[in-house]
Amino acid sequence: MQLTDLFPNERARVVAIEGGQCLCQHLALRGLAGGCTLTALSGRFGPVVVRISDETLVLGRGMARKIQVRKV
Repeated sequence: MQLTDLFPNERARVVAIEGGQCLCQHLALRGLAGGCTLTALSGRFGPVVVRISDETLVLGRGMARKIQVRKV
C-alpha cells in the first residue's frame, strides 16, 4: 500500500521507496528510509504529514505515492 493510503493516527513500516537515488537520499536525510516506523498525521487530502520518532515530516502527494508501507 502507498503512504497516501494511510488514515490519520495509523502506524506503518516503510517497505520500499520507488524512486531514484536522489529521492531516496533526500528522504533518508529527513529520517525516512526503508524499515523505519512512522505515524500518519494526515494524508488523505493535500500534503501528507507523518511523524517519525519526534520529527514531523511534510511530503507532497507525488513523493508520498512512491513510498510503499505496511501497517503495523
